[in-house]
Amino acid sequence: MTGTLHPLPAVGPARHLIAGAWVTGDTTPAPSFDPATGTVIGHYHPGDVALAEAAIAAARRAFDGTDWASAPRLRASVLNRCAANLTARAEELAALIAHENGKPMLQARREVAAAASEVSYYAGLCRTLAGRVLEPEPGQYSLIAKEAVGVAAVIVPWNAPVTLLFRSLAAALAAGCTAVVKPAAQTSLINAFALECLAGIDGLPPGVVNSVNDGGVAVSECLVASPDVDVVSFTGSSAVGKRIMAAAAPSLKRVSLELGGKTPAIVFADADLDKAADELIRAALVNCGQQCVAASRFLVQRDCFETMADRLAARFAALRIGPGYDAASQVGAVIDRANRDRLEGWLDRAAGEGEILLRGRRLDDRFPGGAFLSPSLVAVRNPASSLVQEELFGPIVSIEPFDDEAGALALAHATRYGLAASVFTRDLARAMRVARRLKTGTVWLNAHGRLIAEAEMEGFGESGIGRLHGADALGEFLQTKHIYLPFGEA
Repeated sequence: MTGTLHPLPAVGPARHLIAGAWVTGDTTPAPSFDPATGTVIGHYHPGDVALAEAAIAAARRAFDGTDWASAPRLRASVLNRCAANLTARAEELAALIAHENGKPMLQARREVAAAASEVSYYAGLCRTLAGRVLEPEPGQYSLIAKEAVGVAAVIVPWNAPVTLLFRSLAAALAAGCTAVVKPAAQTSLINAFALECLAGIDGLPPGVVNSVNDGGVAVSECLVASPDVDVVSFTGSSAVGKRIMAAAAPSLKRVSLELGGKTPAIVFADADLDKAADELIRAALVNCGQQCVAASRFLVQRDCFETMADRLAARFAALRIGPGYDAASQVGAVIDRANRDRLEGWLDRAAGEGEILLRGRRLDDRFPGGAFLSPSLVAVRNPASSLVQEELFGPIVSIEPFDDEAGALALAHATRYGLAASVFTRDLARAMRVARRLKTGTVWLNAHGRLIAEAEMEGFGESGIGRLHGADALGEFLQTKHIYLPFGEA
């Protein structure tokens, strides 16, 4: 089935943004691909260390030499106009996401709307930043001020390139920081398009926002090691997060790391199983399962295990799979063929670690050169299985049985991750008991994957350090300063 095809918007080669100007650098443009067909849809100029150093220097000059950090009304105005620009260009940007990232249009539209919501939310917080005044003894004042940390490096992954860009960047700018963005190579066109909604706003001092395209690990290494970068905000794998934390240690810069997840969804036998199945199919396959909070483990009470497994497998098999820019598609491609091949390798190993209830397949007959893999469901009895322990980042879901609340919690805690979880039950007391005992930063009850700008998110274990979303996220980019003033007594 084919629906309306959303065309690729006109985009030029993605350039770097440094000191208020779009520049190409000296590197040869590299291609960006449509994951549904493998065809080239545009080009980007790769970054290098010289460009990264120039961007850092521009951000440093803007922080030290302009009023940006002490102008909350200006920051609010810039962010509000950025949100308006994102909204005005939402359909173009969503179509570009569908073409370069592979995400279905409905999900792409939601991503752009979520990004605009983040920017609007932090625009509102700009003018509410406040410290406090203490009088610890007569004739003495202690002034507690909140000040911007300085230059922030924002390293963005490819799986939600607009939301995850502005989730960190908007908070950094609201706090008064300046920034250097490093996008993923796979979504360079999206990054440049999204930053155009911010970079050209009147009143934004040159150098407050900079961006250097991916050019290999050297660009990120430069950002993390530079003494002129004060905080690194990274979203990506736990393995890379550990390397960033180690590389940042010599300069003792702050790190905010939103890392991997192996997110369990706990389904009790008294849940509305049809509603749970519908919710979990959506939550497991958002961006083809390439999301850290995607429901990648279904933990199902034994009394309804077989029933739930049958319903989930049937729903997986009935999904319409195709290019994200085809309105009929419910599931798109994975990001590239290398990742598709990696996931197939996991499926080959799955036969020895569980029972494959539904095996994913390629769609090469329909989309030669594409990176499609239909969903897979694997019944697993041993939580030590690599299918349970490793973040697969794709449309492969395990389903595991449990007997009672204690068993569900034991399974949920069987991995080193603690980013998020969900609980499905009609028993409110049980839902709250389990939610309170889960060692995860977010718990959804009878829902999954509902992230909003106003609510903080933080990982446990190897899922990260620091807060994202919400008012607390500003603290990742703020420094506390105590000013002591003895004023005497009359």
